[in-house]
Amino acid sequence: MEGAMSPNYKLIYFNARGRAEHIRFIFAYAGVDYHDYRVPKEKWPELRKTMPFGMLPVLEMDGKYIGQSNAIARFLARQYDLAGKDEKEALQCDVMVDTLGDLKQVLWLYRSEQDPIKKEERKTTLLKDTIPFYLKRFEKAIAENGGFAVGGSITWTDFVFAVALENFEIIFGKDALEAYPHLRALKERVFSLPQIQTWIQKRPHTEF
Repeated sequence: MEGAMSPNYKLIYFNARGRAEHIRFIFAYAGVDYHDYRVPKEKWPELRKTMPFGMLPVLEMDGKYIGQSNAIARFLARQYDLAGKDEKEALQCDVMVDTLGDLKQVLWLYRSEQDPIKKEERKTTLLKDTIPFYLKRFEKAIAENGGFAVGGSITWTDFVFAVALENFEIIFGKDALEAYPHLRALKERVFSLPQIQTWIQKRPHTEF
């Protein structure tokens, strides 16, 4: 982007970390100015009609709307050298993020379950089978990459994982990552970055 004017960015999402926080981490780490617009609940029904697919987050860039959180993140990662050192690393970033997305979908089904008996059954399966299946593999990959998700250096994938692991500890407790020291260390490494610390100190407090 050297030699060109920086785009005017407006990130549109709810007052939550949710599906937008890893995008905010990218902006924070790269030192990019943007408008963090948090839609008031009462304004969402009308605003929804103007969104590309009626969903958030959306990145408004020079007046154009771009949907899909990970598509936005991948685009910004390429702009700010956070997409890996080459195409193979960029591919591995996508593999890690999309696989984590599979686990997050299962966690969402658990969190959204209204029947208390079914919810407890889901939790048992999660803790016994599903979560260990994924986290053991993520743990191994991070260990092999020197403590990073991909390639031995910071990528946008580290931000996706750090945000997800923060929520994971909120849901299952601070000891939930005790058996996964490399995952815990990755989260702590990201959260200790000066740019990320600055963002965390000023971001609005939300449950998720």
